[in-house]
Amino acid sequence: MKTIVLIVAGLVGFGTGEARTENKVDFVRDIQPILQKSCIECHGPEKAKGKLRLDTKEAAFKGGKDGEVIVSGKADKSEVYRRITLPADNDDAMPSKGDRLTQTQTDLIRDWINQGADWPDGVAIGGTAKKGESSAESPATTPKLPDYKPTAAEIKAIKELEALGVAVRPIAANLDWREVNFRAQNIDVIEKALIPLKNVLGLVDLNLGGAKIKDADLVNLKGLVNLNRLHLENTPVTDAGLVNLRGLTNLEYLNLYGTAITDAGLGQLDGLTHLKHLYLWQTKTTETGVTKLKQTLPSVDVSTGAEFKEIAKPAEKSDEKKDEKKEEKK
Repeated sequence: MKTIVLIVAGLVGFGTGEARTENKVDFVRDIQPILQKSCIECHGPEKAKGKLRLDTKEAAFKGGKDGEVIVSGKADKSEVYRRITLPADNDDAMPSKGDRLTQTQTDLIRDWINQGADWPDGVAIGGTAKKGESSAESPATTPKLPDYKPTAAEIKAIKELEALGVAVRPIAANLDWREVNFRAQNIDVIEKALIPLKNVLGLVDLNLGGAKIKDADLVNLKGLVNLNRLHLENTPVTDAGLVNLRGLTNLEYLNLYGTAITDAGLGQLDGLTHLKHLYLWQTKTTETGVTKLKQTLPSVDVSTGAEFKEIAKPAEKSDEKKDEKKEEKK
């Protein structure tokens, strides 16, 4: 049986395209990026603090020197969840370095564990890049931002969104830059929420992945000039909708996985000069269109899924050799 271990890091929002309930936490889309950014430096292949590694399924469920840290179905019994929710000044708090996890992130980990802690076989998390190296597999991160104070109109819009059940969370403590995740919302709520959302100018991270939005809905994003990360994977968005992204010049991460985008749509992105990570798995784009985009945006790392076909080749060749040896023995 062929075994192909894919080290898939930073594909925030990557999904299988199969039907799923809206509030189901997906490991690759929701959990893997958190582990990659905040946990692997201390609990990965290069360093395993407390003899705990969180880069593979087997290692994570095995636990560390103090035993298991993930109890499937029981977040309240899982040490990893306890530690990420401890006060920042507690010596056992995780992560021990870098920014604390946001409420959205700790809630995702809690829900993932309570839902059975499903970790797909064959999915591992890459280690951190060495100093001076850049890695196409490293997830995009929100850059350091200057102080920001919301206007009265923005505060009003946030209250309207919260009245609809949409959380507009600060990206970190004592910051007014915001993130919104529509993962668990139905389309009726999303369509209503996108109207006041256009006034949340401090929005830097927006997740519309999986939402049944229309191209016309994206007109509400036009003025969100501080937006840094945008998830549109597994949505009905087409080339026409991408016209509304042309003014989002601070965008660094854009996920279009599983959409009907073509080469014509890529042409709408040529003004996004800060774009670093673009995901085009299972779209209608071609190698020609990607090459043309990279001529305009040479710094963008485009993932089309082709790189994983190369990973499969060594395994296939190995199986072929085994078959040849069997034939020789006959």
